[in-house]
Amino acid sequence: MLAAAGDSKAPHGRRNRRAHVRGGDDGERLDAADLGGALGERATLVQFSSAFCAPCRATRRILGEVAAMVPGVTHVEIDAEARLDLVRALDVLKTPTVLVLDAGGRVVRRAAGQPRKADVIAALGEAV
Repeated sequence: MLAAAGDSKAPHGRRNRRAHVRGGDDGERLDAADLGGALGERATLVQFSSAFCAPCRATRRILGEVAAMVPGVTHVEIDAEARLDLVRALDVLKTPTVLVLDAGGRVVRRAAGQPRKADVIAALGEAV
């Protein structure tokens, strides 16, 4: 597994493309330094991806569309292989993994796997 062994290829699970969603990470917070970019004014969609992950490309498109639709929401994509420190700290086990952050950078939702656009929009309701 990527988080445990530092494998250069993050698993993405071809058989099960549904996202596994759970609530926030007990007050876990990220800031601009963690993300390599500014937080959104209202919320931030953080995507952990890997180079050869097909669901990551689809997730990038979905999150980009949602961020463009909702004022004050930013989409930040993080290369999991380049940020193993953050991957390990956040227990990211597969790509894509999406975190929904509120305006203060607190993780309010988390999903592993390719999310549906409707689910992303619903998760933003908890952040804004």
